Amino acid sequence: MGSPVLGFARLAVYLLWTVVLIPVQALAVALRWPLRHSLPRFYHAVCTRIIGIDVVVRGEPARERPVLVVSNHSSYLDITVLGSLIPGSFVAKTEVAGWPFFGLLAKLQETVFVERKARSGAGRQRDDLKARLEAGDILILFPEGTSSDGNRTLPFKTALFAVAAMRVDDKPLTVQPVSVTATRLDGIPMGMAFRPLYAWYGDMDLAPHLWEAFKAGRMTVEVEFHPPVTLEGFSSRKALAEHCQTVVSQGVARAVSGRHPDPLPLRERVAAEAAG
Repeated sequence: MGSPVLGFARLAVYLLWTVVLIPVQALAVALRWPLRHSLPRFYHAVCTRIIGIDVVVRGEPARERPVLVVSNHSSYLDITVLGSLIPGSFVAKTEVAGWPFFGLLAKLQETVFVERKARSGAGRQRDDLKARLEAGDILILFPEGTSSDGNRTLPFKTALFAVAAMRVDDKPLTVQPVSVTATRLDGIPMGMAFRPLYAWYGDMDLAPHLWEAFKAGRMTVEVEFHPPVTLEGFSSRKALAEHCQTVVSQGVARAVSGRHPDPLPLRERVAAEAAG
C-alpha cells in the first residue's frame, strides 16, 4: 500500500533535514541559547510537511508558563505533531534515551527521561522536573504510559500526575489536556482499518511502520487544546487525572466520529489570522 517512490523521497528529505539541524541544535543546547527552545518547533513543523501530515488545531495553547501538557498517545508521530505546535520538551521513559537515532533527537530536544517503575530515583526525577518547570519550561507528558490504537484513550496513570502537585513561585502548576487524533488519509476518513498507518502500538516494529507511514498519502491529524486547569480545582491528584482523561477521551471521540465541523488546516489558519 502507498507509493515506494514517495516513501523514498520523503525519507531522503527527512534524513537530510534532520542531519543538517542536529549540529545546530546540539550547539544551541551546549551553549544554552534560547534557540534551543524555538528550533525544535521549527524542525517539527517542517517535518510534518515532509511526512505529509496536515495538522488541524482547535482551541488555544495555554499562555501561562510553566505548563504541563498532558496528551493521549498513539504514535511516535505524536511527537512531531505536538512538537510543531508547542515549544516544549517531552517526558519519556528512560529506554527512549538508548534508541538509535531517535534517542539522540530526544536528548537534543532536552527530553526529561524518567524511570517509571523504579522508586529509588523518584526524588531525583522529581527534582529534575521541578527545576525545568521553575525555569519556565513547557513539559509534555503522555500519562497513558503506552501508546494506543488511536481509536480510544487508555486510562491515565495517576502516579504520572505527581508533577502536577508542584508549585512554582508559590503558584499552582497549570495543566492543559490535549487530544491528538489521526482522522483522514488523502481527505477520506481513516476509520479503524487505516488508522494503524499512523498509530504505532502493541508489538509493531518501528522500522516497517515508519516506512508504511512515509509511503502513505497525506494524513490529517487533529489536535484539540482543552481549557487549562490546576490541581487546586480538584479534590485530589486522582480526580485531576480522571478529569484530564475524560476531556482528552471526549476530544478523541469527537475527532474519530467526525462530529467536529471541518476546520482549516493549521497552515491555512495561521495565514488567515495573519491576514485578518
